[in-house]
Amino acid sequence: MGKSGIWVSPMAFGSNVFGWTADEATSFKLLDYFVDAGFNLVDTADVYCRWVTGNGGESEAIIGKWLNKSKKREKLVIATKVGHTMGMGPKAEKGLAKEYIFRAVDASLKRLQTDYIDLYQSHQDDEATPIEETLEAYDILVKQGKVRAIGASNFSAPRLAESLKVSRKHNFPAYQTLQPLYNLYDRATYEKELATLCVDKSIGVINYYALAAGFLTGKYRNENDLSKSPRGGRVKSSYFNERGLTILKAMDEVAKQYNATLAQISLAWLLTRPAIAAPIASATSTTQLLELLKGVEIKLDTASIEKLNKASAQ
Repeated sequence: MGKSGIWVSPMAFGSNVFGWTADEATSFKLLDYFVDAGFNLVDTADVYCRWVTGNGGESEAIIGKWLNKSKKREKLVIATKVGHTMGMGPKAEKGLAKEYIFRAVDASLKRLQTDYIDLYQSHQDDEATPIEETLEAYDILVKQGKVRAIGASNFSAPRLAESLKVSRKHNFPAYQTLQPLYNLYDRATYEKELATLCVDKSIGVINYYALAAGFLTGKYRNENDLSKSPRGGRVKSSYFNERGLTILKAMDEVAKQYNATLAQISLAWLLTRPAIAAPIASATSTTQLLELLKGVEIKLDTASIEKLNKASAQ
């Protein structure tokens, strides 16, 4: 992950499903399977699953219970985030101010039942707080041993570049990773400016929505399919259109060539892209997870990559 010295497997497990579409028992099984298969990067955030409970912290708490039960902390690289809105009403808090980061990291550590976080990420940019203040907070946390490395999520290229300049100027820790929206459908935001910056600055990319909310698995082929999942509404508004179906057609052809599923082809394509270290994907069963893990083993040939690039070009 960047220049952090932290090495991760080529796929991250997205634990936003923990406490939502995967209950605690299922989450434990998924974590056991993931780690036993030799993978190590689990991505979460303090805000998961606020959209279900109105509070947040549920995903971290489940991971913490698993860590306490399994005793496998040394086998896991934990990536969590700070900055999104926690709680509801007048007590809700968010942002990247120093004092809030200090409170938030202690809360995350308590829920995770660990004394350090491998990758602590700014969940979203906070233009109301000086970059220097945020990075100084991370500098203190790294020196205290609470955080090993820092990353950014949902940052624009100019703001990420400015943050890197501030780190160099003040000798603060620098963002080693970027977590953007990126998949075969959502290409423009990352490829327009961020990809070049990440390559130039050796930033490892751990992109979210690697499967476009499940659309790139091919399970949404008609209107009736959209009602079968909690994510169906997002798929309908964002992906279920002529361009999306054109992408699925090209993926079908490549998948047939490799005797693979569309989810596997999605991950294999991402791993051919500039600076991508570990796409983030979620699963709610060990069967789904096994399918995803096999995807990182597929090496696409040039013709297949070009077919997918052409079909998904923006």
